[in-house]
Amino acid sequence: QVQLVESGGASVQAGGSLRLSCAASGYTVSRNCMGWFRQTPGKEREGVAFIYSSGNTRYADSVKGRFTISRDNAKNILYLQMNSLEPEDTAMYYCAASRLYCQRMDYWGQGTQVTVSS
Repeated sequence: QVQLVESGGASVQAGGSLRLSCAASGYTVSRNCMGWFRQTPGKEREGVAFIYSSGNTRYADSVKGRFTISRDNAKNILYLQMNSLEPEDTAMYYCAASRLYCQRMDYWGQGTQVTVSS
């Protein structure tokens, strides 16, 4: 049984930083594609950052240069380091994992709230 548990969400001021964590059980973080998504009420869920089994990464244009996705294979944890946060980054952030490809995520966490005030 796969479980993904996010943590690290908080309320911060614009320009601040946060690091989100996603602890995985029943799934190896280096196995296939994992990603971070975010969603605000009334908007579609947005893929923010992805990391492939190779270690290659991909980012949405809106966060490129500010967010970094990484993983700790020994601890089996996925991270999202978020710097230079903007009010537009306010959202519920979800960790997700795929059985094969980034185009389809099969497992989701419960989400962690990030609120950025100006």
